[in-house]
Amino acid sequence: MKIIIDADAAPKSVLKICRQAAIQFSLPVITVANFNHQVDSEHHIVVGNAPQEVDMQIMKLTLKGDVVVTQDWGLAAMVLGKGAAALSPTGRVFNPATIDFLLEERELKAKYRRRGGRTRGPAKRTSKDDKKFMKNLYMLLNNRNIQ
Repeated sequence: MKIIIDADAAPKSVLKICRQAAIQFSLPVITVANFNHQVDSEHHIVVGNAPQEVDMQIMKLTLKGDVVVTQDWGLAAMVLGKGAAALSPTGRVFNPATIDFLLEERELKAKYRRRGGRTRGPAKRTSKDDKKFMKNLYMLLNNRNIQ
């Protein structure tokens, strides 16, 4: 088991929480980002800037039982299909039973924006997000250690 982080959009606090958890569970942490992002990580993989290149590298690395941190709902769906867990930086645990709904919602919002509509961006990150992320990361790691 390992923790894989889509580091293109991961806040520093998420990286720190993942490093702490990895020490406690004796797990490797792998960060993946394109060359435009400076990430301080022991096991960091830099990929090119092509669309979806980070996602494809994460998919190559992901095995059943891993925990992937990403805010990308499409990537979350793919890693769930491989038997890995997916967690957003705000602490949302992606669930196989609801991921189809999220992908449909994403598509509807994208169509709306293409027609000139405007949707809200993500809310500003708070300390509650860090607490929720930590709680759910530890829950996922504990559950995977039991299996």
